[in-house]
Amino acid sequence: MITKSLHKRESELAYSKRQLEILSNGIFKNGDLPIFSKKIAETNQFPLKAKKLEILQINVGYMCNQVCEHCHVDAGPDRKEIMTKETMLQCLEVIKKTGAHTLDLTGGAPEMNPNFRWFVDEASKIGVKDFIVRSNLTIIKSNKKFSDLPAFFKSHNIHVVSSMPHWTRGKTDKQRGFGVFNQSIEALKELNSIGYGIPESDLRLDLVYNPSGAFLPGNQASLEKDFKKALFEDFNIHFHHLFAITNLPISRFLDYLIASDNYEDYMYSLVEAYNPTAVKNVMCTNTLSVSWDGNLYDCDFNQMLELPINSKIKHISEYNEDLLFNRNIVISQHCYGCTAGSGSSCQGTLA
Repeated sequence: MITKSLHKRESELAYSKRQLEILSNGIFKNGDLPIFSKKIAETNQFPLKAKKLEILQINVGYMCNQVCEHCHVDAGPDRKEIMTKETMLQCLEVIKKTGAHTLDLTGGAPEMNPNFRWFVDEASKIGVKDFIVRSNLTIIKSNKKFSDLPAFFKSHNIHVVSSMPHWTRGKTDKQRGFGVFNQSIEALKELNSIGYGIPESDLRLDLVYNPSGAFLPGNQASLEKDFKKALFEDFNIHFHHLFAITNLPISRFLDYLIASDNYEDYMYSLVEAYNPTAVKNVMCTNTLSVSWDGNLYDCDFNQMLELPINSKIKHISEYNEDLLFNRNIVISQHCYGCTAGSGSSCQGTLA
């Protein structure tokens, strides 16, 4: 089990330039597989265009209490990139004037940003239809200063979305670290005890599943049914929905694919499962991703690959919805991950 980020290990894959080189050379450069732009052009979907903004996703820092083997953010305790209060204030100004119906806070563990609670307080005053915090569950049990997070979330009617690799201890701990399963179960019980995830409750609790190996996720509806049955029968735990997400070949998952000699097979699987219907609903077309330093990207994955938005508007302080509308979305071969099978987004499947 890894304990340090790629950055801390000084891996060549800690750098986006090297990741993009891998994704653009080899089987794509020699023509064994078509590059993504050529593939979507076959169905007249190139270039991808930005639609009306619906989701503002803000990454408030890469620091995390976990070091998950699949993490596309390469988050961990050793990552020090944290959004400042100044940048948060700039984000709040945008939240006030944007037409987005969803505000999505992510990380790392977003709760580890020292200004997280202040930011949630201020953003809640502005009001959005759906206010998401992507919590890894274990943060609630990791330190006493985080133990009141369930009550804090409830007081702001936060929609909690949490990663849960499997309903068994072995598969969960293998992907996310020893003891993660037990802590996650205890955190879910606490959330349930105050109303989160209970049927008919307005306190929304959703779980996120992503495969532990070099394969695509199964059917989301079937997985949700299995998760609900197992967690209820074994632990009397409830949740609302399960989002099945495909692992994209970047950062630590790319490192895993290369180390396990699965990279080429996985890319073949993604390309062969390409679904033009999923392309119509990819999250980059209605989402704007804000990095910890305020820079803008089409999605969280482009943020990690340092592929900036295709606009003269580059930073949240320069935000202009009219100028961002209908821009060309920046793409590369990792985009096959969002368009394979039933498609994949931070809100689950697309087709």
